[in-house]
Amino acid sequence: MKVGFIGTGSMGSLLINAFLASGALDARQIVASNRTHAKVLKLSSIYPGLKAAETNQETVMKANFIFLCVKPHEFKEVAQDIKPFIKPEHILISITSPVQIRHLESVLPCKITKIIPSITHLRGSGASLCIHGNRMKDEDKKRVEQLFSYISRPVQVEETFTRISSDLTSCGPAFIAFFLEQWIQAAVQHTGIDHEEATCLASEMLLGTGKLLTEGAMTPSQLQKRVAVPGGITAKALNLLDSNLAGVFDQLIQVTHAKYEEDLEQLDAEFGAGEINRQQY
Repeated sequence: MKVGFIGTGSMGSLLINAFLASGALDARQIVASNRTHAKVLKLSSIYPGLKAAETNQETVMKANFIFLCVKPHEFKEVAQDIKPFIKPEHILISITSPVQIRHLESVLPCKITKIIPSITHLRGSGASLCIHGNRMKDEDKKRVEQLFSYISRPVQVEETFTRISSDLTSCGPAFIAFFLEQWIQAAVQHTGIDHEEATCLASEMLLGTGKLLTEGAMTPSQLQKRVAVPGGITAKALNLLDSNLAGVFDQLIQVTHAKYEEDLEQLDAEFGAGEINRQQY
C-alpha cells in the first residue's frame, strides 16, 4: 500500500503522525505534497523514508490511497490539477465535511470516500466518520476502515448527518477543552489552587469520565444520577448549569450548521452542482 497526502497542514500532518505512531504505516509507504514544499521536506526529515513529492501529480502517480487534506475552497482547483493522473482504481479520501461525495465524483473518475478525523486520533482514540461513495466496493470500504482502526473507531454515517456528527467527534474536543479551561481558570481565581494541579485533576477526571461512558456502559444521564445525590453539592451545581446554559447548545449547532451551509453553497457553485443534483444525495 502506498498512501499519498495532498496537503500537510494541521490535519494532514496529524494523520501522518497518527498512522506512523500507531504502526499502521511505515514512512516508506507515504508520499506527500504541499503548496509550501518546505513543510513536506520538514516531515521527510522527521520521518526518514517519507517521500516529499514536488507536485500533487507526483503524489497521485506514486500512491493508490490519496488523502485530500486541503481547505474547501481549494478542492476544485486541486481536483482539476490531479484529474489527468487519476485512475479508476485509485481510492481518494476527502477529510473535509462540506465537500460532498457528489462534488468529487463529478470531476474525478476514481473511487471516492470521505473520512472526518479527530485530533483524538493522536492518542489512538475517538471516532472517525466514514461516508463512502457509490464506487466504493465492500473490500475498498474494509481497507479504508481497517487503516483507520489503528488510530480510531471507524463509524459509518450518512452524509446527511456529516455536520452534526462532526460537531460531536471533530469539533467536540475543542468545545470540551474550552469548558474545562474556563472551569480551571475560575478554580484558580477563586481558591488559589495551583493552575497545573487543577489542570491535572480536571484532565484525569475527563479521561475517567470518557472511560465510564465508553467502557462502563453508562449514559451521560445515568452518570449524572450516580454522582448527584439529591440535595447535595453536585445536584445544586447541576441546577445552576442547567439554568445558565439553557439554549447554548442549540445556538452552537445553529452556528456550525450555518457555516457548513455557507461552505456548501460555495462548493456547489464552484463544482457547478445545482439544487436538483443536491436533492439526489
